[in-house]
Order: sequence, then C-alpha cells, then structure tokens
Amino acid sequence: MKKCKRHVGRNNVKRARKHALIQEYELFKMQQREFVAEVQKRFTKIVNHLIGLGKEFDKEELNIKVLKCLDRSWQPTVTIISESRDLSTMTTTTLLGIREHEIEMQRLNEQESR
Repeated sequence: MKKCKRHVGRNNVKRARKHALIQEYELFKMQQREFVAEVQKRFTKIVNHLIGLGKEFDKEELNIKVLKCLDRSWQPTVTIISESRDLSTMTTTTLLGIREHEIEMQRLNEQESR
C-alpha cells in the first residue's frame, strides 16, 4: 500500500512540475536588456525539462515561439526570417544564430559612439 502512495505522489509532483513549466513556456518573453544568448539559454532549459517530462514539440512550434518572444527591436529580423525560412525544418539553434547579428549590431553601435 505504501509503495502505491509513493508512486501516486511522484506522479503528482511530476504533473505539477510539468504544468508549471508549460505555463513558464507559454509566458516566455525576452527580458529587457537581455541578449539573445541569454534568451536561448533560458528557453532551452525550459524546453529540455519539458521534453524530459514527456512533452513533445515540433521544430516549427519552437521556432515560432522563439520569434514571438523577441522584443520589438528584433521585429525586422523576425519578419525576414519568417518570410524567407522554412521554420518546420530549421532547428532553434540555427534560428538563434541571429545572435551573430546582435554581436555585429553592438560592434557597429560602439564604433558609432566613438
């Protein structure tokens, strides 16, 4: 009898954790002054935990979520990617390769401010 209660308890904890992570995933947004690398790290952590708990995602769903979470400054880049790439085959790692663009923009901003 005790073994059954422990098993049910573990399932309840697992289910509660999964629901909390799903909510975190659904509300996921780029934070103010956050770099794309930081967004990628937080997003990947949530997704990996959810996958570990049995949640399944397809590439397109993850890519759309990433593009929608980026702040307004990324809107032109988001539009270009959305219109020119096949989001159903691209990995989120490839998609988040836009951080090279972010690094280049920072470099240009630094040059202009000199």
